[in-house]
Amino acid sequence: MKEFNELIDVIETLRHPEKGCPWDLKQTAKTLIPGMIEEVYEVAEAVENGDVKGLKEELGDCLLHILLQSKIAKDEDKFTIEDVINGIKDKLIRRHPHIFGDDKLSDPVEVKKRWEQLKMAEKGERQSVLEGVPTAMPGLLQGQRLQEKAASVGFDWDSIEPVFGKIQEEIVEVKEEIESGDREKLEMEIGDLLFSVVNLSRKLDIHSETALKRANKKFSDRFKKVEQRFKEKGINIYEASLEDMDKVWESIKRG
Repeated sequence: MKEFNELIDVIETLRHPEKGCPWDLKQTAKTLIPGMIEEVYEVAEAVENGDVKGLKEELGDCLLHILLQSKIAKDEDKFTIEDVINGIKDKLIRRHPHIFGDDKLSDPVEVKKRWEQLKMAEKGERQSVLEGVPTAMPGLLQGQRLQEKAASVGFDWDSIEPVFGKIQEEIVEVKEEIESGDREKLEMEIGDLLFSVVNLSRKLDIHSETALKRANKKFSDRFKKVEQRFKEKGINIYEASLEDMDKVWESIKRG
């Protein structure tokens, strides 16, 4: 594609050892990581906000990082952008034998399970189905991926009821550790409770990280309205009572 090749030429120019940009030439695979992570979050935010213009821009920023990483790897004789493209193309064909092969799969759940099986077979050196989940992932996202991988080999409840039971069990254990005063055990039990709630989200086909982000936004939007209400009344919110704030909160919640 003409536009893609032109973009690659721009990256080549920016990384030219003599005529390139000092900032771009200074970058390494590691120094680019924070910016790349930030761009992915900005893509997610644009999608959640329905910001089509912003999404187009942020996807471009992500593509820039992919090309910069590939250019750095090329300069170090590791791989090229062509290797990256061919790698993902071949992987998609291998992981979709029901499309490009003779497998017969029509259920999305079975397709996902087959994907994990093929992935495990390809990563023959791995000793566990759980390997490959990045430790740097946010906790909720990491928990859901671990659960998905375990479920791919059948380690999963058949119904939702045992999940509710597990959540109730963890709540009881949290209360017990609050009474015991053991902070380390309390942290572990709260972690178990969160993990169980993530499992509930997974069983209901809801992404836990997305659900929490939406809840965060809802809380933020409502609390800002509470602040605005007190400001309109000439009341410093720091001097407002919890009872008064609760009344305003409930009023806003009811709409």
